[in-house]
Amino acid sequence: MNDLVGLTNHARKRLQQRAIPTFMLDYLDTFGSSKRCGGSERMFFDKAARRRLAHHLGGEAALKPVERWLGVYAVVGDDGSVVTVGHRTKRPRLH
Repeated sequence: MNDLVGLTNHARKRLQQRAIPTFMLDYLDTFGSSKRCGGSERMFFDKAARRRLAHHLGGEAALKPVERWLGVYAVVGDDGSVVTVGHRTKRPRLH
């Protein structure tokens, strides 16, 4: 992980409970978009992030194996640790 320091115990549990592979956190960190949300940063895949990831993986067809996880998000604290992760169920509110 580039800027992410580590995972909290809560985030580890949520990764396991929600069947999200840790490599998706690397993809989020490298290619994802982020918005300030409360006292933390919310990282997610929007259209631009999906384009960046597709380019890295070798095209739109290369997204197929990770498509099921493109709706994940991570909440990152100011210290760089991942606080929690989940699957987006609706469009994020952007302030």
